[in-house]
Amino acid sequence: MFSKNIKLENFKNLKIQKKLKLYFKSLIKKKIDKKNLINSFTKSYSYSFDKNQIKFYKKFNICEIYGMGGSSLGAHAIYDFIKPNIKKKFYFYNNLDEKNKFRKNKKGLSIIISKSGNTLETIVNENIFSSKKKLFITENKNNYLRNLASKLKAEIIEHKNFIGGRYSVLSEVGMLPAELMGLNSNKFKKFDKLILNKNFVKNLLISVNSIYNLVKQKKTNSIILNYDESSYNLFKWYQQLVAESLGKKSNGVLPIISDMPKDNHSLMQLYLDGNKNTFFTFFDTKETTSPKIKGREILENFKYLKNHSLQSIKSAQKQATKNVFLKKKIPFRSFEILKKNEETLGELFTFFMLETILLGNMMKVNPFDQPSVELIKKETKKILA
Repeated sequence: MFSKNIKLENFKNLKIQKKLKLYFKSLIKKKIDKKNLINSFTKSYSYSFDKNQIKFYKKFNICEIYGMGGSSLGAHAIYDFIKPNIKKKFYFYNNLDEKNKFRKNKKGLSIIISKSGNTLETIVNENIFSSKKKLFITENKNNYLRNLASKLKAEIIEHKNFIGGRYSVLSEVGMLPAELMGLNSNKFKKFDKLILNKNFVKNLLISVNSIYNLVKQKKTNSIILNYDESSYNLFKWYQQLVAESLGKKSNGVLPIISDMPKDNHSLMQLYLDGNKNTFFTFFDTKETTSPKIKGREILENFKYLKNHSLQSIKSAQKQATKNVFLKKKIPFRSFEILKKNEETLGELFTFFMLETILLGNMMKVNPFDQPSVELIKKETKKILA
């Protein structure tokens, strides 16, 4: 357990390389640099908006987020994870899809996000589907969205140029939508407390060292066994973070999201007896209320289900899977969320981003660029022109 909100059963490897500890210390020192990515994880980070400035936008009960990858995945993860506490409707336009929601009244607020300001899919979706009132988040440089915003006389919030999209959830990109959802952006900022928490740091370094060793053993498929449907978009965010940060120089980790317990009946056979190139992350939340079995309608040969809730049955399936994994010596770690709120999600965002940056250093790749993605963009433009 590395916080009051999250219970973590980590990989069994307890050894931590000295060079990893040293790099972690050097990374933490960068938090005071206002033009360093790590600073955006802290409460001292200076947003390019203030809460008074966005009061006008809080009146909108319908909001649309237009963005690809890190420009929308973080906000989508926040919305789904804390949805019971959010009274507003948020829609996400994060793919080119004819089924995207088209509203005739156009009374919502459209938030259009792209660091480069030239993301093709975002430009297309904004043009076809967006509402009349628009707010743009983009870099302070000459680009399509900034020029469009000027033409429409729409407000522009600066996307800091030192923050890459997939690491931007705790910056303007994720925290402005969070504020508009009625959440408190300060509560997400757990970095300063976490790095003083010996349990958190120890578990972070064990995870990094373990994953690095597993990758060296050619175990490069990272399968997330997700027992919580509302966390699906959290792991879509995590998937991009890991794949795009580490997939370089014929290296990398492939995160795969598996819906549990449904995938017991489709993929578990492969997980247990297939290629040994995988490691696993169990993820679940402790629900306070859960529907219960109707005892009178259960037949005698399934009487062991009586008095159980949906949650207790899922928990039993999860524990059974862990037991089998242990017997088969399949590597795994397990997260259990005890409370869903801004603090918990802030801890998870911080943990996974630090883990990815540290892994990049261990694997000798730059976790902040994505050079090959540009090849597809250039080829697409060539075909359309």
